[in-house]
Amino acid sequence: MPVRAFVLVQTKPGTSEEIVKARHIRGVKMANSVFGRFDAVVVIETKNLEELSKIIYEMVEKTPNVVKTETLISLFYPPE
Repeated sequence: MPVRAFVLVQTKPGTSEEIVKARHIRGVKMANSVFGRFDAVVVIETKNLEELSKIIYEMVEKTPNVVKTETLISLFYPPE
């Protein structure tokens, strides 16, 4: 079953643009810098949870300025 997740990312000050570059990673549908408690929001769509965890790990591993992430997995995946 497909999985859609919203990953909230907190980075060191001034480095959220590094996360926005994650939109080039397969499975990442959108990545934006935001104002608020978190510095960026990333939308990921994958085939399963295992693939989701690999994408999040790859994104965080390539961005050493990530301080914290929180992943919100969508309960309802609307049909296209």
